Amino acid sequence: METDCTRDDAPVKRPDPLPAGTRLLHIGPHKTGTTSIQGALFAAKDQLPAHGVEFPAHTRHPMEAALAACARPAMMGDIVPTDGHWTKLVKQVEAVGRRTSVVSSEFFADAEDEATVARIVGQLGGDRAHILVTLRPLAKIMPSQWQQYVQNGLRMGYEDWLRHMLRKAPYEQPTPSFWRRHGHDRLVERWAAVVGPERVTVVVVDDRDRDGLMRTFEALLGLPENLLQPVPDTANRSLTLAETEMLRNLNKEFRGNGLPDELYSKLVRNGAVMHMKNACSPSPQDVKISTPAWAVEAAAARAAEMAERIARTGVRVLGNPALLSAVPTSRPPASGEARIAPEVAAQALYGALAAAAEAPVRHANPAKARTVHQTSSKELVKVLGHRCLKKLRRH
Repeated sequence: METDCTRDDAPVKRPDPLPAGTRLLHIGPHKTGTTSIQGALFAAKDQLPAHGVEFPAHTRHPMEAALAACARPAMMGDIVPTDGHWTKLVKQVEAVGRRTSVVSSEFFADAEDEATVARIVGQLGGDRAHILVTLRPLAKIMPSQWQQYVQNGLRMGYEDWLRHMLRKAPYEQPTPSFWRRHGHDRLVERWAAVVGPERVTVVVVDDRDRDGLMRTFEALLGLPENLLQPVPDTANRSLTLAETEMLRNLNKEFRGNGLPDELYSKLVRNGAVMHMKNACSPSPQDVKISTPAWAVEAAAARAAEMAERIARTGVRVLGNPALLSAVPTSRPPASGEARIAPEVAAQALYGALAAAAEAPVRHANPAKARTVHQTSSKELVKVLGHRCLKKLRRH
């Protein structure tokens, strides 16, 4: 293994750029800084060509294309990914020609076998492809990933979910995608077996260095330092414990009453939850999701084993592999119960109502259409009023 790391308190040396014409494929996995990188790359999309680099995707995150490539289902109630999504991305990458390009989606980590990996690599660059894997400590990933699963309809509580993932073999239910993504050693092995270890780079993300991942991407792509900048994204923040528990209990009611998945996608995930995230920032008094000590220790032990196996693959590792099994510094438990504030509940309810009232704005240019969260409360009330009046007239 080629490892490029220094002491815990020293900066990581800037890596050499990848060869010109490389097709860099960032496969995540989830909760390792993917959203921030995708946002920064997309924001700098028009500046990249001056430095010989292209971001070929027409959206920040080509999620549907990656899901289609891995034959994975969409998030609950979302647009069903098709071969058309994947073909479109492949053509966008091909149009780059011999220039360097970068594609990022954490859903590529869902490719479950080498045959799927080989097809993805073959269509996105073949011998020119270089795989980038970003990793964070497993003990930090687990609470973030659980609340994300809850946002996709999971009804199981955190500790029960942890027991299933860490103590109940074969560790597949209720979220079989978790270890497919976060069995980091096997993830690296799958992709290295196809492209060769010399064309895989693993970046160990150091949460103490907030801009470290941006600077690493710049170095690998041969970009000027500080070209990539974080893009504020409140919609990507993690939920507090109270928010997650509110949503988890809603999931029970939703499933128990057999409501359609499309309704969940529109009213709950993209309505109530999205608006709540945008409108409300957690306060220091909000109780965060806390992982019990037994699970932290089990996750750290599993991560240490993974780091050893990754070392044996011969891939290049940037950063300090010891961070992967680091145990997060314990915080004193928050006082009081995890109760959701009335204003947060109100914003969630408003988000659901607004999503229900949302109607497409008719414009000649589809790019001018607005989402419900870009529409003022006054306009939304008008929409609701007009709809109610129409219904009353019909009756």
